[in-house]
Amino acid sequence: MHKPRIIILMHYLELGGAEMSLIGLLSALDPAKVDVDLFIYSHQGPLMDYVPKWVNLLPEVSAYSVIERPMTEALRKGHIGVVAGRLLAKLKCQSYRRKHPATGDDGAIMQYIGDCVTPVLPKINPDTKYDLCISYLTPHNIGCDKVRARKRLAWIHTDYSTVSVNAERELPVWGAYDYISSISPEVTKSFLKTFPSLAPKIVEIENILSADYVRSRALETDVKNELNGHPYLLSIGRFCTAKNYDNVPDIVSRLVKSDFSDLKWYIIGFGGDEELIKSNIKKAGMEEHVILLGKKDNPYPYIKACDIYVQPSRYEGKSVTVREAQILCKPVVVTAYPTASSQINDGVDGVIVPLDNEGCAKGLADFIKNKSLRAQICDYLKEHDYANTAEVNKIYEILKK
Repeated sequence: MHKPRIIILMHYLELGGAEMSLIGLLSALDPAKVDVDLFIYSHQGPLMDYVPKWVNLLPEVSAYSVIERPMTEALRKGHIGVVAGRLLAKLKCQSYRRKHPATGDDGAIMQYIGDCVTPVLPKINPDTKYDLCISYLTPHNIGCDKVRARKRLAWIHTDYSTVSVNAERELPVWGAYDYISSISPEVTKSFLKTFPSLAPKIVEIENILSADYVRSRALETDVKNELNGHPYLLSIGRFCTAKNYDNVPDIVSRLVKSDFSDLKWYIIGFGGDEELIKSNIKKAGMEEHVILLGKKDNPYPYIKACDIYVQPSRYEGKSVTVREAQILCKPVVVTAYPTASSQINDGVDGVIVPLDNEGCAKGLADFIKNKSLRAQICDYLKEHDYANTAEVNKIYEILKK
């Protein structure tokens, strides 16, 4: 019997929610049921080492590797077409933004890059026709135009109510796919407000995580000597607007001024907002209480050591690190971002607190004091599966169609 062949496309394997979700999906797929080719545009990131051995990692193609690298590097490697496409994308996006100013985070540029750069890229494994092509992150042009496939599936990882895109430009690309995978009902709802005509293509597939991977990596080192303070709060994520870390110093100053003079809030991550966060730590005088740990290839021992995992985001699609903390049986606090209730059953497997700084500080203070609720949540987490491995069956169902 013919074993279906899948190709999965991804930008790189840095530490991030979508990347962890991909590793979880690969770990859940059964090599007895499918053959998988994995095409990573740029072979970078610590998660490259965790691609399962049975998955066929296709060779890096130089033109793809520089799509998101500095343009000087792309020029040095001779990819004039990619550089020209990126410059054209920037000009077109700026022209669009002059007439249509962004109302949320500006996500339009990625689609312009997809439209302008894809035409100059070579075909991917052109001699093979796949049963299914999965494009894991936007822009999804490459999965449409550069791969031969019987069926195509594009993934949504973003809450579309929070990003400002050029919907007219994105629609034909999403429309070229047979299926669109959404990670939660709330993500589906916000996506369909922007693209109502795509409702028949939606398949909800929750993020799949490898519980064995998370638990084994959590045991690799003991970080307790590196950390001090109680309560010990932890957050992990990119230093960007969505994660709201710029407000953590003010939230912590409110907690320190009340009952928690020895509180420490550690943040693992990196990104463009680092200077803003550092400036706000200094402004609030919270240098002893808000500690940036930078990028960690293995954040799991820190989750294992913390008292409470906090996701203080302005918005999320569906946070993978929240799921990872739940796999490690840690009490989780999330702010009331639009999709929070799809992630946390409030008071059962975590707690949702207000998004404003004052409300967040009060909610955190109440939860820190409520030891019996924290213990109850931990007990609940021990008895439930947060890896979602059964979701992989939805991929097998698509292959049967």
